[in-house]
Amino acid sequence: MLSGIQHFVFCRRQWALIHIEQVWKENLRTTEGRILHEKCHDEHQKEKRGDLLISRGLRVFSHTMGVTGVCDVVEFHKSTKEGAVLHKQAGLWQPYPVEYKHGEGKSSEADRLQLCAQAICLEEMYCTDVPQGAVFYAAIHRRDIVSFDQELRERVREIFSEMHHDMDRGYTPRVKPRRACQACSLKPICLPRLMKHHDVGAYFDVYLGGKD
Repeated sequence: MLSGIQHFVFCRRQWALIHIEQVWKENLRTTEGRILHEKCHDEHQKEKRGDLLISRGLRVFSHTMGVTGVCDVVEFHKSTKEGAVLHKQAGLWQPYPVEYKHGEGKSSEADRLQLCAQAICLEEMYCTDVPQGAVFYAAIHRRDIVSFDQELRERVREIFSEMHHDMDRGYTPRVKPRRACQACSLKPICLPRLMKHHDVGAYFDVYLGGKD
């Protein structure tokens, strides 16, 4: 899933628990995000405002990266130079992905990577360049514009390659406790505090293997 790139960048163990082990648990933060995205993902809600078409819940994919997902919003701006040919629409239309987040503040690396992944999918699907997009923060009603430079694009492809590798071998990393664990909805399942205790292998060696 395309959206998994955000989980993977935040915490590889969190990504593996969700996407490999199929584990999920809600908290206030995830519930707020889910409600926001449900409002955005109404596939039947389309708007046209002059030279602007707005599509919600647009399903996208990339054969080269092996991913699929859903864009919150894709704006299609009418263009006289380059863009996509759309069904029943005259002229060329430039795709512009907009990812909705319920938080606030400057776009994080994970937000930019997720948005860039959407842009790469749109480029493959519509055979046109997608140079920019935006992350919209609902808490402050502000957009952060993101330019998809070559460095960001290469980082996206590298991460998806790592995700495929871990998925293929069913690998779930060990816990690496950090401050971000406090906000993770999977904390009661992941149990990062257990890492402060002795390793299970060491326990067996000492108490069952006769070692001092």
